[in-house]
Amino acid sequence: MNAIILIPARMASTRLPNKPLALIAGRPMILHMLAIAQAAALGPVVVACTEAAIAQAVHDAGGTAILTDPALPSGTDRIHAALQTLGGAYDIIINLQGDTPMLPPGHIAATLLPLQAGYDIGTLVTEATTDDATNPAVVKAACAFDGPVAPALYFSRNAVPAGPGPLWHHIGIYAYTRAALDRFVALPPSPLEQREQLEQLRALEAGMRIGVTRVPGGVFGVDTPADLARAQELLA
Repeated sequence: MNAIILIPARMASTRLPNKPLALIAGRPMILHMLAIAQAAALGPVVVACTEAAIAQAVHDAGGTAILTDPALPSGTDRIHAALQTLGGAYDIIINLQGDTPMLPPGHIAATLLPLQAGYDIGTLVTEATTDDATNPAVVKAACAFDGPVAPALYFSRNAVPAGPGPLWHHIGIYAYTRAALDRFVALPPSPLEQREQLEQLRALEAGMRIGVTRVPGGVFGVDTPADLARAQELLA
């Protein structure tokens, strides 16, 4: 697989302004993500950002960054735009969120397993904790495993599915085939996507297949000042 890792980044986070440049262990968060992606050794790594300050931080660290239109509606649109600028015959595109500084580099490769099994999109889940189940900021995936990869049937901010058994906390890293990414960004926002505010539901509503790989826990997104403090403590 000829893969590239693209990291979308923008400063305009409502819950944690200037998030990509927030310092963790003395380094901006975006540089932690750059190092994780490079350690995965799956292909080139490019930051697709909206502000020159992010691009400068990446360039100063020896990385590659591309400025994209701030008006683009999502990180997926941002990486697609960066890909058009880059060119190149990449057949696998990995969308690595810029706010999971505790992510083990090996987890990124796990997103490729669903693609090898014939899915359009690959992503990750880990077993949800009790607190995750009631936290709407933690997205849950409705899936059932009978092997290393399971089909994702739905994603929700609520605890799904009902009944006894594990809940699966979705980790927002995606691997796309090139055709799947092109198709996805051409689709209009879907009703369930808008209702749940979850972009991946657009793919499911359009009949695209998302496969999930389960990985060990301990990964969390830095979305709030409390999350940032937790990451700073863990990486100090």
